[in-house]
Amino acid sequence: MATMSVEIRDEVVACIPSLRAFAASLVGVGDRADDLVQEALVKAWANIGSFKQGTNMKAWLFTILRNTFYSAYRKGKREVQDVDGQYSNALAVHPAQMGHLDFEDFRMALDELPEDQREAVVLVCASGFSYEEAAEICDCAIGTMKSRVNRARNRLSEILGVTSADEFGPDHTVNAALTSSSLPAVKLSAMD
Repeated sequence: MATMSVEIRDEVVACIPSLRAFAASLVGVGDRADDLVQEALVKAWANIGSFKQGTNMKAWLFTILRNTFYSAYRKGKREVQDVDGQYSNALAVHPAQMGHLDFEDFRMALDELPEDQREAVVLVCASGFSYEEAAEICDCAIGTMKSRVNRARNRLSEILGVTSADEFGPDHTVNAALTSSSLPAVKLSAMD
């Protein structure tokens, strides 16, 4: 950490009232504004070596304060206030093992496809190539590529026993468990 000369320190101290006013305009008067100023000053102190002597100290500090405010604002948008734990108690995650097993089933079904259909469905559906690009890669007509992808999708549905899009995702048992996890706990016996 760079040492601070008396002149620079006095310049920083002289800017504090302006920093507090700017912080108050961003977050309101009170502790939040003081905390914002304090955080900005700590960052300025830690990076005082990057301040160029003779440039505008006030502008440099205001930039640090503004960036600190916007960083906290962006972070705050991703956070949820949950003082009583109500939100976190309602959270539930789908079990990962079923997805892993489903993927293994899909991989084995993909291996059962003829090579040209497997190549077509991987290029178009998994790799994101357009039919035109996939046809060029496979050196075939666009219609042939569309036919291969369609036959591959149909065959995969047949092998996996999938008849509608509703069959993807968690099954009814998992959905029931996830839904009931947000209900209040039930007393199990009279002895409790």
